[in-house]
Amino acid sequence: MEALIENIKEKTGNHKILVFSQFVKMLQIVKNRLEEEHIHYEYLDGQTTDRQNRVENFQNNAAVRVFLISLKAGGTGLNLTEADYVFIIDPWWNPAVENQAIDRCYRIGQTKKVMAYRMICKDTIEEKIVSLQQKKKNVASGIISIDDEKKSFDIDEVKELFR
Repeated sequence: MEALIENIKEKTGNHKILVFSQFVKMLQIVKNRLEEEHIHYEYLDGQTTDRQNRVENFQNNAAVRVFLISLKAGGTGLNLTEADYVFIIDPWWNPAVENQAIDRCYRIGQTKKVMAYRMICKDTIEEKIVSLQQKKKNVASGIISIDDEKKSFDIDEVKELFR
């Protein structure tokens, strides 16, 4: 928590930040800390009914520098191109869900480089989840291989299409 708050305080002057957690209770803890530090934020979880208003406030209000989002609620349908820092504060067993959350920043209109961080505490279940994610990636890359020779085009082959 201390590392997260320190990073947020350090970056809120010039950057907008997304903070994802799979646990609503964890987001509540972060929310309380942000309030203690007088840092303006927006909040979105599965119970949020005015999603679009929350998104627009984050996107358009210069005073709102942080957006707290539950991983499941924020995985689809959000365009958050004002953000250029993403923190995932607890990993999800499926790395595709995390990547989908990070992709909220990578939309048409994004002009900044985006930095994404996964915050993991040593000797925790989260550390074990990250290890399992890596094993899952290794299995997937072993099954799905790309033939570099066949995925490239010869310029003469392309020209032949137009004759």
